[in-house]
Amino acid sequence: MSMQESSVRTFSEQLASKAAVPGGGGASALAGALGIALGDMVGELTVGKKKYADVEEEIKGLMEEAQQLRRTLLACIDEDAAAFEPLSRAYGIPKDDPSRDAVLEECLRAAAMPPLHILEACCRAVELLEEFAAKGSALMISDAATGAALCRGALQGAAVNVRVNTRLMKDRGHAEELNARVNALTEEYAARAERVYEAVTARLS
Repeated sequence: MSMQESSVRTFSEQLASKAAVPGGGGASALAGALGIALGDMVGELTVGKKKYADVEEEIKGLMEEAQQLRRTLLACIDEDAAAFEPLSRAYGIPKDDPSRDAVLEECLRAAAMPPLHILEACCRAVELLEEFAAKGSALMISDAATGAALCRGALQGAAVNVRVNTRLMKDRGHAEELNARVNALTEEYAARAERVYEAVTARLS
């Protein structure tokens, strides 16, 4: 069964177990999916309200993208697991095997991609949550802030799961290229998510 189809209880039990997957990447994807789902909820409770009629079409557009992002992030749970399993096997190749380095390098490259995709999706989710917090129903802003907080944790978790792979790559040029992208996205979007959270907190004071 696909991990994204498992129950919350089953997923959390697997996460807490000795099983190789799910791990930090899958958990980050789930956190991001929950975060953007909260943004979509803000939209659902904004459309149809006379007070927000002037932004209704914009909110509907945000909701449509939020729904696609949620599906993308849930799919990343399985994508991350599928990429990690070959890597876990590659670590078991004897060190004197002449094919080990090439196989390991290929697996490290593949394993770095799902968390990068998660990171990029969470960055877009933060952008949408900024809009939901600013334009959505004032009654729901705490949910937008919660979504931003979840997406901040998700993108930071995804970032470290890219770096755990790049640190072992022999091709340092490729590794540093990935690290530079991860660092730039993390710095920008963790700060943006925090600003959403702080702005909502200020409005609730």
